[in-house]
Amino acid sequence: MLTEDETDLYRGGGGGKEPQKVAIVFAFCGVGYQGMQKNPGAKTIEGELEEALFHAGAVPESIRGKPKLYDFARSARTDKGVSAVGQVVSGRFSVDPPGFVDRLNSNLPNQIRIFGYKHVTPSFSSKKFCDRRRYVYLLPVFALDPISHRDREAVMASLGSGEVYVKCIACSERGRKVPDIVGNGKGTNFVTKSLTVQSDILSNKSSALRTDVKIEALSSDLASLSSVDVQVARIQEDSCKLNTSSSENIKITEAKSKFCYGEKEKERFNRILSCYVGSYNFHNFTTRMKADDPAAYRHIISFTANTVINLDGIEFIKCKVLGKSFMLHQIRKMMGLAVAIMRNCASESLVQTAFSKDVDITVPMAPEAGLYLDECFFTSYNKNFEDSHEEVSMEAFKEEAEAFKLKHIYSHIGATERKYGNMALWLHSLNHRNYPDLNFGSHGHNTDQVLVHKKVDETHHEEVSYDESLV
Repeated sequence: MLTEDETDLYRGGGGGKEPQKVAIVFAFCGVGYQGMQKNPGAKTIEGELEEALFHAGAVPESIRGKPKLYDFARSARTDKGVSAVGQVVSGRFSVDPPGFVDRLNSNLPNQIRIFGYKHVTPSFSSKKFCDRRRYVYLLPVFALDPISHRDREAVMASLGSGEVYVKCIACSERGRKVPDIVGNGKGTNFVTKSLTVQSDILSNKSSALRTDVKIEALSSDLASLSSVDVQVARIQEDSCKLNTSSSENIKITEAKSKFCYGEKEKERFNRILSCYVGSYNFHNFTTRMKADDPAAYRHIISFTANTVINLDGIEFIKCKVLGKSFMLHQIRKMMGLAVAIMRNCASESLVQTAFSKDVDITVPMAPEAGLYLDECFFTSYNKNFEDSHEEVSMEAFKEEAEAFKLKHIYSHIGATERKYGNMALWLHSLNHRNYPDLNFGSHGHNTDQVLVHKKVDETHHEEVSYDESLV
């Protein structure tokens, strides 16, 4: 509640009108911003919103830039580059005369849109009364393909085996090294596709072997996954360490990747994600958090990946995670480890191992572009005040939110992967050299002790975690 002096300050620039406690529902595309929370010297979503509230007449000059004086709160903090479809902030604002939402939007960039507001109780806080938060991570299907975008060590180790991996040329042009390639293919503009190269190769153990060489390449136009002819040169004999005849001819046959997110892959990936469901110590899935800190315990309600969508010719898996609250980088690290397991870089048991207080490991973190806050839930509040106040939810703004998501967030995620290949480049770094802890437990480590926090009754508002999301 505002003190009498603070109320006088408020009225000093607000035309004498009493401010009203409201919850504002809005969305934003996080590209170009250093996260949601206001941070001195950084461009943030909150910084933009504060200025828009002032210019829209919702906050007087006397308390401009002093959010505590108008009881400002946010449902979730988001990290750099992370977007939101259903973000909610609350505070005491002058919403009259009519047209408050239009006034706000006229003072905001197009990538931040206010959908509307709801009148709430004087004690309402969008941080404290938010009992669940749902995030979505759009993961390219190719990320789960074990042979797609392999690291240099895997490429070299595969030489002479039944399946030889050749690193992506276009990824190399983005700063990654690849094995030497000579011949007619030098200088060729490679594109993303999966090729089968058939050749008769003499090995030391047997006579002529029929070998399939899997080649993955990434271009700046990921949309053309299976439509461009590619010429692939021979791999140098000294790099391959294979005894090949100088007269052998290599026949290149164009083919689509054999990997798809079918029922078998879906079942396995969902099983891995379900390992996170429950109340656990997630200290290894964030930064600057000690294992014995009570705040490391988080409750995940559900984590599923059942839907595939197509953005600019790239297939993405829609991974939905619902929880009470999240820590910095937690979801991106959960996704990173899950992808590593699907690509056979780590065992499924490593998830349970990472929950142990006695285990301190480095977990890979997936890129930020695919993550967005989907919705904040106020279940207990809505139930307790259903007879006296408006429901705080996305229900009234579904169509607007969906349109914004498609235009600003989905288009950004698809275009970013197509242009920069952030996920593809990250996959090249997903190896035991960069993340030696992916081998944890495979050499006699004790992985039996996993501390599980008692589950909190989700229906009791008094026991809801008030830690805000920080993803």
